[in-house]
Amino acid sequence: MSRKPQKDPKELRRGWTTGACATAATRAALKMLWGEAVPARVRITLPRGERPEFEVVNARQGDGWAEAGIIKDAGDDPDVTHGTLILARVEASAGGVVFVGGQGVGQVTKPGLPIPPGEPAINPVPRQMMTQTVEEVAARLGRAPDVQITISVPAGEELAKKTWNPRLGIVGGLSILGTTGIVRPFSCAAWIASIHRGVDVARAEGLHHVAGCTGATSEKVVQGLYRLPDHAMLDMGDFSGGLLKYVAKHPVPHITIGGGIGKITKLAQGARDLHSGRSQVDFQMLANWLENPELARCNTALQAYEIMGKPMADLIAAKALEQVRAMLPDEVGADIVIIDRAGNLLSRTAAPTGAP
Repeated sequence: MSRKPQKDPKELRRGWTTGACATAATRAALKMLWGEAVPARVRITLPRGERPEFEVVNARQGDGWAEAGIIKDAGDDPDVTHGTLILARVEASAGGVVFVGGQGVGQVTKPGLPIPPGEPAINPVPRQMMTQTVEEVAARLGRAPDVQITISVPAGEELAKKTWNPRLGIVGGLSILGTTGIVRPFSCAAWIASIHRGVDVARAEGLHHVAGCTGATSEKVVQGLYRLPDHAMLDMGDFSGGLLKYVAKHPVPHITIGGGIGKITKLAQGARDLHSGRSQVDFQMLANWLENPELARCNTALQAYEIMGKPMADLIAAKALEQVRAMLPDEVGADIVIIDRAGNLLSRTAAPTGAP
């Protein structure tokens, strides 16, 4: 997913999380279930007190149940769930608020996530928001807050293939997410939070070796090199610092960092965010390291590599490993894998004991 904003971030339009949309759909359905007219719009209260309004779609009801939908608006964020229909069906429960995952909502199958295995992937804050909505509407209308809420995302199973869910052990659909209810355009926070959850799952599964890669090609190479399972592969992207800081606090026995020559050169030079808009290769530093003034005039790390070849790749791998080691406790092992755009191995540092 591209992280390059096309507008001034101050002008970017924020959106609403799947959790906020599910809460709004729940509110609309409750009003119908408990005798009020079908609402055209509903307003909800977010955890920080904001009061957004949502247009209600696909409202229908039958004997003892009501259902309403919200079309998710992610604002200017390139969210795969933007424009997706999120449905809430409500009916009486035997007691309290009960959550059910309908079509397109995933089920948790692995430990290490905020929701235990066997439960629908509806995260704690959305559950809290929906529960508070039930309590509020029930109190206003003089009803008992005993409601079963079934959340569905008709397109969710297909969309989930574009997310981390399969690796995290969430099967069959999307997660209902959000801690604030708000999607902030091009936010790094959501990506880094996904990286953290990946580490949590790997630790809970007892994995001894995980890998953070900058892209799909390096990920494929590293996974094949070490025969790692899918849930050992952390979609680091540009956020090497975000991954390594979290692993420093939540250690695993060994981590491999893999990527192309350009991004790993930036890591070797001390960058923690490898995005092209937020860090650049220092070609003068590269020239000094390799004792070749010609490199100072290069425009890309690949151009420098074409001049210097394997000695440059080996030096970059070694210096990148120094940077990674400096961020991790001694008990965490690490190695570096550098590839070219075609997926050919340019350099690697010493592999972990017992690895291929």
